[in-house]
Amino acid sequence: MQEQNSSEWQEPMPPERIDAPEGAQMSEVGTLGNIFFEPGRTFEDLKRKPRFIMAIVLVALLVTAYQIGLQTKIGEAGLRSYIAAEIDKRAPNLSAEQKAGQVDMQMTISKYGRFAIPVFVIIAMFIGGLLYWAGAKAFGGEGGFLHAVSVFTYSSIPPAIVGTVASFVIMFFKSADDIDLALSQRGLINANLGFFVNGHQMPVLATLLSTIDLFAIWGWILAAIGLRITNRLSKGSAWAVVIIIALIGVAFRVVSAFFSGNPS
Repeated sequence: MQEQNSSEWQEPMPPERIDAPEGAQMSEVGTLGNIFFEPGRTFEDLKRKPRFIMAIVLVALLVTAYQIGLQTKIGEAGLRSYIAAEIDKRAPNLSAEQKAGQVDMQMTISKYGRFAIPVFVIIAMFIGGLLYWAGAKAFGGEGGFLHAVSVFTYSSIPPAIVGTVASFVIMFFKSADDIDLALSQRGLINANLGFFVNGHQMPVLATLLSTIDLFAIWGWILAAIGLRITNRLSKGSAWAVVIIIALIGVAFRVVSAFFSGNPS
């Protein structure tokens, strides 16, 4: 009886091995530098562990610094003149007192509103990430929402840094009288086809042409690389998502230019 039980006994199967997900190999500071030189490797690391907090803070600081620098360069008198011209364009029949009141109100909004720029940048990054995530899912992508936010944010970093630095260099050497505030909201460096048309006379056309921009194309290339890696999309699908989202952005800018009378 003892021999029978011994022959029937079998050694239990070892427990199934569950491999832990591979952690990030770069620090977040490292990803900020490597996105310039090794975007593929950077997005591979973001695929392992999506992160974006430091990157969003950096972009928000750059945008805020540029807007504050631009308004400081123009000065209060220049900003008042710009606001008054915009009010004349929208409501030419206002009395002098009404116009002065509108200018004062806009000056106050401009003074305190610039400190809310980081909030708007953060919201924009998450909306962009949401659109990338939805687009990637529509094309069968596997990445999560945080991966999409990482891609949207990191694809914005190189154009934002280089464009902002270049704009500050131009701002330093250029006279305030030669800076058109309406045409300088996105930067002082003209790296797009909108340079060849008068933005005040043809704001919609100028907006359309300005989308053919070296910095924007740089960002699109990075975004396509990022979506392909983090969401396991084909190159064609990744580019389709990027182009569709870019066209949505262009549509909003064109509508804004149409109603405001200024290129967007």
